[in-house]
Formats: sequence, structure tokens, C-alpha cells
Amino acid sequence: MAVKIQSFGKTENGVEVTLYTITNGRGTECSLIDLGAAWVTMKVRDRNGTFADVVIGYDNAEAYYHNPTSCGECVGRNANRIGGAAFELEGIRYQLAKNNNDNNLHSGPDKWVTHLFKGSLPDGEAGNSVRFTKFSPDGEQGFPGNLDFSVTYTLTEEDALRIVYEASADQTTVINPTNHAYFNLAGNGSGDILQQEVWINADAFTPADQWSIPTGEIRPVAGTPFDFTEKKKIGRDIGADYDQLKFAGGYDHNFALNEQGTGLRHAALLTDPVSGRRMDVYTDLPGMQFYTGNGLKNTYPGKDGADYLPRTGVCFETQFYPDAVNKPDWQQPVFKKGQVYRSETVYSFSVE
Repeated sequence: MAVKIQSFGKTENGVEVTLYTITNGRGTECSLIDLGAAWVTMKVRDRNGTFADVVIGYDNAEAYYHNPTSCGECVGRNANRIGGAAFELEGIRYQLAKNNNDNNLHSGPDKWVTHLFKGSLPDGEAGNSVRFTKFSPDGEQGFPGNLDFSVTYTLTEEDALRIVYEASADQTTVINPTNHAYFNLAGNGSGDILQQEVWINADAFTPADQWSIPTGEIRPVAGTPFDFTEKKKIGRDIGADYDQLKFAGGYDHNFALNEQGTGLRHAALLTDPVSGRRMDVYTDLPGMQFYTGNGLKNTYPGKDGADYLPRTGVCFETQFYPDAVNKPDWQQPVFKKGQVYRSETVYSFSVE
């Protein structure tokens, strides 16, 4: 194992950004930046031993600073949407920025990808981990409490990227981070992901209104285009005559993962039949947003000049359910003073 540290350039306002690249003994490579603790590359083999970068993103710091579609960023304090951009905790109402119609998406316009984290190597340059830490002051993004946050990325010799999130605050607050990486197992810039295949370990999902705010219903996937309990091509049902697909322009929904409360478990699987690449997702969280990149756009050129058009990448964002803070019957992303939030998600790469 080895970690290489180098400059990733500057943002337009002069912030120096650092790139950390972890390489394991098999030659598998993962790179991350301290701007937004973003995941930049993941270079893995296909069945013929050919490497390709399967995470889409950008070649420069400026693009990540603006990052209109959240490529690879560590989203916090709260991932996904909060309806009405407001919530109440312990009798106090908190108003957030409205950046997604009348709602709050990914904590608003002051998103973490515009913030510089502090990077460190827990095991030194000969190790296999990079840790990013951030202090989020009381009131940042509208959330209460001074928050200490860290995310640690570890690349294993078995080609898995393990992501561990830890946080605590000095007031009751919302803590619900995720990683917003888009995957294309055929490789960055290879075209759409509609022929790649997905399995999701969920017997239900949370339907949403036309603004992508969950209605509160937990609906069985059986008999709907949202049934991924048997592996199928992403494109098979994406154009079905179904209100949820029409609202979102494809899949952009939270799945209620099975076996909740049992710790780290198998959540999803993505395969590319052509290259043979496979990615397994494991998490200890209750939900996962399955997003087929319906809103991807070419605001900035992608890595190596790639065109990021709709559905050229797919996300598996592990999380508490969207708008859970406004739905008391759902598991809450709320942590009291001094209570430690800790969560783990693993993206494991292989071939078949």
C-alpha cells in the first residue's frame, strides 16, 4: 500500500486543493481531494485485467468547487432533501436555505464541497487510509450546534473502499452525511449506464411527490418498476408509465433497505455484463438513494474531456430516509449533545 500526495490546483478564489491517491498491491487506485472530501477516481480491472476509472468527476479543483451535480462529494450535514427547508428540534424551528424549489437539497447552496477539509494519513504514507476532518460551527447551513466531523476512506487489498463517518455536536442536531459518487462500471466517459444491471436489497421504497419529497408512505416494490429484488438492467423499466418515474425523470428514490438494525449488510449490487466489473454496496444505514443521473449535464468538462449527459452515471447514496426529520415515525437522523454518530459504507469491486 502507498498514499501519494500532490497538488490538485486552486479554486477560482485561490484555495489550494490537495489530491491523495491510495494504491494497493493489486494496482487498484483510489484518489480523493480535501475540497469537500470528494472521491475523485476509482481505477479497477475488468475481466481481462484492463484498468478503467469507474467514478465520474472532474480534472480540476474549480469544477469540484462548483460541482453542479455533486460528483463524488461528501454531502453534509444532511444528505438529500428536507421538505419546506425547515424542521423542528426540541421545540425550536430551524429554517434552511431553499435551493430545490421550496425545499432544501444536500444542506443548501453552502454545500460542503465548497469547504476545505483537513486531510491526514492515519497510518502514514505506507498505509491505506486518508482521513478528512471538518469543524462546522453552530448555525452553519442553518443547523444547530458546533459539529466535529470526520470521514475516513480506506482502500483494502481486496479492492474495497471503506468509508467511515464520525461526528458529534454540542447541541441536538441533524447528522446524515453520504457520498455522492456516480459510477459507470464500463468506465468514465463510456456512455450511458442503462445496460448495466442492478440488484437492491429492499422490499419497499419511499414514494415522493413531484418535488421529490417523500409522502410518508413506504410502498412495496413488488409489481412496480422499483422491484430490483432480482437483478435487472437499469434501463428495463426506467421508461415505464409510472408516476414516480415521471416525477423524477427516472430513478431518484430512497429504498427502505432490508435487515435494518443488523449492522453492516449487503445493500446493492451493480454489474457491467460487457466488462465483467462488479460493485457490491454494504451499509449499516436504513436507506439508500438510487439515482440514475437523470440531471447530469455538461456544465464543466468531465475527466479526460468526457461528456456527462443524463444517465451516464448511477449513484448509491446510503442515508437516513429523505425528510426523515419531518416524519417522526421514521428512524431519525437526530443526535443529542455529545452523542457520537458513526456509520460505515463499503463499495467493493470485483469481476465476474
